[in-house]
Amino acid sequence: MPDIDRPNFQDRRDFMKSAGLAATGFAALPLLGCDTQSRMSLDRSGASKPLAIPRLQAGTIERGERVFRLSLTPGEKEFVSDTPSPTIGIDASYLGPTLEMRRGEQVRFHIDNKLAEDATVHWHGFELPATADGGPHQLIRPGERWSPSFEIRQRASLYWYHSHLHRRAGPQVYTGLAAPIYVRDEEEDRLDLPSRYGVDDIPLVVQDRVIDGAGRLVYPLDMHSRMMGVMGERIYVNGTANAVFEAAAGPLRLRLLNGSNARFYTFSLEGDRPMQLIASDGGLLAAPSEVRSLTLAPGERAQVIVDLSEGRPLRLIASSPANAMGMMGGQGGGMMGGGMMGNRTGRERQGRTFSILDMRPSGSSTPVMLPPTLAALAAPDPSLAVRSRRFVLDMGMMGRGMSINGQTMDMDVINQRVPVGQWEIWEIANASMMAHPFHIHNVQFRLLDRDGRPPRAEEAGFKDTVIVNPREQVRLLLRFEENTDPDTPYMYHCHILEHEDAGMMGQFVVTAS
Repeated sequence: MPDIDRPNFQDRRDFMKSAGLAATGFAALPLLGCDTQSRMSLDRSGASKPLAIPRLQAGTIERGERVFRLSLTPGEKEFVSDTPSPTIGIDASYLGPTLEMRRGEQVRFHIDNKLAEDATVHWHGFELPATADGGPHQLIRPGERWSPSFEIRQRASLYWYHSHLHRRAGPQVYTGLAAPIYVRDEEEDRLDLPSRYGVDDIPLVVQDRVIDGAGRLVYPLDMHSRMMGVMGERIYVNGTANAVFEAAAGPLRLRLLNGSNARFYTFSLEGDRPMQLIASDGGLLAAPSEVRSLTLAPGERAQVIVDLSEGRPLRLIASSPANAMGMMGGQGGGMMGGGMMGNRTGRERQGRTFSILDMRPSGSSTPVMLPPTLAALAAPDPSLAVRSRRFVLDMGMMGRGMSINGQTMDMDVINQRVPVGQWEIWEIANASMMAHPFHIHNVQFRLLDRDGRPPRAEEAGFKDTVIVNPREQVRLLLRFEENTDPDTPYMYHCHILEHEDAGMMGQFVVTAS
């Protein structure tokens, strides 16, 4: 692959072509040509349903490796009763099992593609060899098997796996190719945190979907959806609408994953009750942080402890712009009009509020007491960096030119070469009027500042995806510790999947020197 040596701006025809390709291979899905964002509504018309808990799969130990066998399969799901829609899933008709593994283990996957089109499976948040990353270059053709193997280097946390097919990640994730991953380790084991999967420790994959008047799932292709990202009017948690979880009184650990294509959510408890934030993308924070609200962009994760000791029902809700234009703002205003993590004023500026999960505890117990210290996290030291790199995110006129540093994604071009083990500062600047979640493969970074302001406590841990607000610059401290490959690239990109598919993505390799 050649290095970049000149700008290559995308014109309108290229943009329309790449955006239109997002639906390739999904002819069975109806296409919607109208502005779906203008029809936002809170779907509480149906009956409450028990929250679906993804099956926990720990694989099998074979010759010292933890081995997982998975199949990508076509299926059907009733998003509205008695109206099946075509979907894809992983060992399921929609979404897939939660994979469980431990830090330090060697894992191997055998993934069979039973779909009628190409697919990829990306291990979001993992440090691993480029050939095992599951990005656009690791295609799994129909009828073929992919068998990557790598060491689990991550700290205990919630990660996920999902499609990263070039120009078609949007429709494949939207139709079901995504699922959670639990990594566990001894550091977390020593803490008395809720950890019984499906009992007091539950994953919540939050997604919005567009359902047409006949009750079918549709993937919109109107210009507004291409520019702002696909956002639907109905919320599903682990594929469940109007979800209810029958819990025991006491602490309940919610592992939140924003699995939507484009929608940002500001989560809170009804009645402005506090939650204890204990972890971000890449693992535990240094200490619990009491929050009243928490904003997650697509791809971001967080873990909170909810106190159900009083035995009273609680509802997790989420506010989000009623129209995608609500994600825009001026310098300093940020995604929510008040910065990344949102405050009450920020929430009031948003549009609709969605019900995410009704928690119904039984009995009562003593109030929740968390350890005052969760993990040993040294403050990030920018003096370690020997180089800075700058990345400018832009959308062009009316979104007709998704780019990073003026370049649209080119599978044959390596944009950056990064020496292994070298501390660097990556400056991410947003030249557009829309917030973008910026994701970097093969690393967990630390946020240094936002326009010179230190990060809030909620952003002080390890991250792999960060919100960059309009006209804002964030600085990240990172290094790639191993896994060199001069030819096979990793990705950095906006995690609004329609932006990724339309070209707001670049490639880098990690070199030996």
